[in-house]
Amino acid sequence: MHTLNELFEETLKDVYFAENAILKALPKMTKQASSEDLKAAFTEHAEQTEGQVERLNKIFKLLGKKAQGKECPALKGLVEETEELIGEADRGPVLDAGLIGCAQAVEHYEIARYGTLCAWAEQLKMDEAVTLLEETLEEEEETDEKLSQLALSGINESADADDEEDDDDEKEDKPAQRKRKAN
Repeated sequence: MHTLNELFEETLKDVYFAENAILKALPKMTKQASSEDLKAAFTEHAEQTEGQVERLNKIFKLLGKKAQGKECPALKGLVEETEELIGEADRGPVLDAGLIGCAQAVEHYEIARYGTLCAWAEQLKMDEAVTLLEETLEEEEETDEKLSQLALSGINESADADDEEDDDDEKEDKPAQRKRKAN
Protein backbone atom coordinates (compact mmCIF):
# COMPACT_ATOMS: atom_id res chain seq x y z
CA MET A 1 0.00 0.00 0.00
CA HIS A 2 1.31 3.39 -0.96
CA THR A 3 -1.61 5.74 -0.25
CA LEU A 4 -4.12 6.49 2.49
CA ASN A 5 -6.85 5.60 -0.01
CA GLU A 6 -5.38 2.10 -0.45
CA LEU A 7 -5.07 1.72 3.32
CA PHE A 8 -8.70 2.82 3.68
CA GLU A 9 -9.84 0.23 1.12
CA GLU A 10 -7.85 -2.59 2.76
CA THR A 11 -9.24 -1.74 6.19
CA LEU A 12 -12.73 -1.60 4.70
CA LYS A 13 -12.20 -5.18 3.46
CA ASP A 14 -11.09 -6.11 6.97
CA VAL A 15 -14.27 -4.83 8.61
CA TYR A 16 -16.40 -6.35 5.85
CA PHE A 17 -14.90 -9.75 6.72
CA ALA A 18 -15.38 -9.00 10.42
CA GLU A 19 -19.05 -8.07 10.10
CA ASN A 20 -19.81 -11.18 8.08
CA ALA A 21 -17.96 -13.38 10.60
CA ILE A 22 -19.96 -11.76 13.39
CA LEU A 23 -23.19 -12.49 11.53
CA LYS A 24 -22.21 -16.17 11.55
CA ALA A 25 -21.20 -16.17 15.25
CA LEU A 26 -24.18 -14.30 16.74
CA PRO A 27 -26.80 -17.05 16.24
CA LYS A 28 -24.55 -19.52 18.08
CA MET A 29 -24.02 -17.02 20.89
CA THR A 30 -27.77 -16.37 21.07
CA LYS A 31 -28.47 -20.09 21.31
CA GLN A 32 -25.94 -20.54 24.13
CA ALA A 33 -27.09 -17.57 26.20
CA SER A 34 -29.45 -18.40 29.05
CA SER A 35 -30.50 -14.82 29.85
CA GLU A 36 -33.50 -13.78 27.77
CA ASP A 37 -32.24 -10.18 27.81
CA LEU A 38 -28.86 -11.29 26.48
CA LYS A 39 -30.52 -13.41 23.78
CA ALA A 40 -32.57 -10.36 22.77
CA ALA A 41 -29.44 -8.17 22.69
CA PHE A 42 -27.61 -10.64 20.44
CA THR A 43 -30.65 -10.96 18.16
CA GLU A 44 -30.96 -7.18 17.91
CA HIS A 45 -27.26 -6.83 17.17
CA ALA A 46 -27.48 -9.45 14.41
CA GLU A 47 -30.20 -7.37 12.74
CA GLN A 48 -28.08 -4.24 13.23
CA THR A 49 -25.05 -6.00 11.76
CA GLU A 50 -27.00 -6.80 8.60
CA GLY A 51 -27.57 -3.05 8.20
CA GLN A 52 -23.89 -2.40 8.84
CA VAL A 53 -22.95 -4.81 6.04
CA GLU A 54 -25.37 -2.96 3.75
CA ARG A 55 -23.66 0.33 4.61
CA LEU A 56 -20.28 -1.22 3.83
CA ASN A 57 -21.70 -2.40 0.48
CA LYS A 58 -22.71 1.22 -0.23
CA ILE A 59 -19.21 2.46 0.58
CA PHE A 60 -17.62 -0.10 -1.73
CA LYS A 61 -20.05 1.03 -4.42
CA LEU A 62 -19.07 4.68 -3.81
CA LEU A 63 -15.47 3.63 -4.35
CA GLY A 64 -16.38 1.78 -7.54
CA LYS A 65 -15.14 -1.45 -5.97
CA LYS A 66 -16.66 -4.88 -5.48
CA ALA A 67 -17.61 -5.53 -1.86
CA GLN A 68 -15.25 -8.17 -0.57
CA GLY A 69 -13.69 -9.18 2.67
CA LYS A 70 -10.09 -9.81 3.57
CA GLU A 71 -9.51 -12.32 6.35
CA CYS A 72 -9.02 -10.51 9.62
CA PRO A 73 -6.82 -12.52 12.02
CA ALA A 74 -7.83 -10.36 14.99
CA LEU A 75 -11.55 -10.96 14.56
CA LYS A 76 -11.00 -14.58 13.67
CA GLY A 77 -9.15 -14.97 16.99
CA LEU A 78 -11.96 -13.28 18.92
CA VAL A 79 -14.51 -15.66 17.36
CA GLU A 80 -12.28 -18.65 18.21
CA GLU A 81 -12.02 -17.38 21.79
CA THR A 82 -15.82 -17.23 21.98
CA GLU A 83 -16.14 -20.78 20.63
CA GLU A 84 -13.59 -21.98 23.18
CA LEU A 85 -15.56 -20.31 25.98
CA ILE A 86 -18.77 -21.99 24.81
CA GLY A 87 -16.99 -25.34 24.91
CA GLU A 88 -15.53 -24.83 28.37
CA ALA A 89 -18.04 -22.85 30.45
CA ASP A 90 -21.14 -24.33 32.03
CA ARG A 91 -24.33 -22.94 30.55
CA GLY A 92 -25.93 -20.30 32.74
CA PRO A 93 -24.78 -17.04 34.31
CA VAL A 94 -21.06 -17.80 34.04
CA LEU A 95 -21.33 -18.49 30.31
CA ASP A 96 -23.55 -15.42 29.90
CA ALA A 97 -20.95 -13.23 31.63
CA GLY A 98 -18.25 -14.73 29.40
CA LEU A 99 -20.32 -14.20 26.25
CA ILE A 100 -20.78 -10.56 27.19
CA GLY A 101 -17.02 -10.23 27.66
CA CYS A 102 -16.33 -11.82 24.28
CA ALA A 103 -18.97 -9.68 22.57
CA GLN A 104 -17.49 -6.54 24.11
CA ALA A 105 -14.02 -7.50 22.88
CA VAL A 106 -15.50 -7.64 19.37
CA GLU A 107 -17.31 -4.33 19.89
CA HIS A 108 -14.11 -2.63 21.06
CA TYR A 109 -12.27 -3.94 18.01
CA GLU A 110 -15.03 -2.62 15.75
CA ILE A 111 -15.16 0.73 17.54
CA ALA A 112 -11.42 1.14 16.96
CA ARG A 113 -11.67 0.16 13.30
CA TYR A 114 -14.71 2.31 12.52
CA GLY A 115 -13.21 5.28 14.35
CA THR A 116 -10.08 4.98 12.22
CA LEU A 117 -12.10 4.57 9.02
CA CYS A 118 -14.12 7.68 9.88
CA ALA A 119 -10.95 9.73 10.35
CA TRP A 120 -9.46 8.46 7.11
CA ALA A 121 -12.68 9.05 5.17
CA GLU A 122 -12.76 12.62 6.49
CA GLN A 123 -9.15 13.14 5.40
CA LEU A 124 -9.97 11.70 1.97
CA LYS A 125 -13.04 14.00 1.69
CA MET A 126 -15.41 11.03 1.39
CA ASP A 127 -18.36 12.77 3.00
CA GLU A 128 -20.98 10.12 2.22
CA ALA A 129 -18.68 7.36 3.52
CA VAL A 130 -18.08 9.39 6.68
CA THR A 131 -21.83 9.58 7.31
CA LEU A 132 -22.28 5.83 6.78
CA LEU A 133 -19.28 4.93 8.94
CA GLU A 134 -20.33 7.28 11.74
CA GLU A 135 -23.76 5.64 11.82
CA THR A 136 -22.14 2.24 12.28
CA LEU A 137 -19.67 3.57 14.84
CA GLU A 138 -22.56 4.96 16.89
CA GLU A 139 -24.38 1.61 16.78
CA GLU A 140 -21.25 -0.24 17.91
CA GLU A 141 -20.81 2.15 20.84
CA GLU A 142 -24.48 1.75 21.81
CA THR A 143 -24.18 -2.04 21.66
CA ASP A 144 -21.12 -1.95 23.89
CA GLU A 145 -23.02 0.19 26.40
CA LYS A 146 -26.04 -2.16 26.33
CA LEU A 147 -23.76 -5.12 26.98
CA SER A 148 -22.21 -3.31 29.95
CA GLN A 149 -25.66 -2.56 31.33
CA LEU A 150 -26.68 -6.21 30.96
CA ALA A 151 -23.55 -7.38 32.75
CA LEU A 152 -24.09 -4.93 35.60
CA SER A 153 -27.85 -5.51 35.84
CA GLY A 154 -27.45 -8.93 37.35
CA ILE A 155 -25.59 -11.29 35.04
CA ASN A 156 -22.18 -10.70 36.65
CA GLU A 157 -23.77 -10.92 40.10
CA SER A 158 -25.47 -14.20 39.22
CA ALA A 159 -22.20 -15.58 37.86
CA ASP A 160 -20.46 -14.57 41.09
CA ALA A 161 -23.25 -16.13 43.17
CA ASP A 162 -22.50 -19.42 41.42
CA ASP A 163 -18.88 -19.03 42.53
CA GLU A 164 -19.95 -18.32 46.11
CA GLU A 165 -22.12 -21.45 46.14
CA ASP A 166 -19.15 -23.49 44.90
CA ASP A 167 -16.97 -21.90 47.59
CA ASP A 168 -19.57 -22.77 50.26
CA ASP A 169 -19.72 -26.37 48.99
CA GLU A 170 -15.93 -26.60 49.17
CA LYS A 171 -15.91 -25.21 52.72
CA GLU A 172 -18.51 -27.78 53.78
CA ASP A 173 -16.49 -30.58 52.18
CA LYS A 174 -13.16 -29.61 53.76
CA PRO A 175 -14.01 -30.49 57.38
CA ALA A 176 -15.26 -33.88 56.26
CA GLN A 177 -12.04 -34.41 54.33
CA ARG A 178 -9.98 -33.42 57.37
CA LYS A 179 -11.83 -35.92 59.53
CA ARG A 180 -11.17 -38.64 57.00
CA LYS A 181 -7.48 -37.76 56.92
CA ALA A 182 -7.31 -37.67 60.70
CA ASN A 183 -8.83 -41.14 61.05
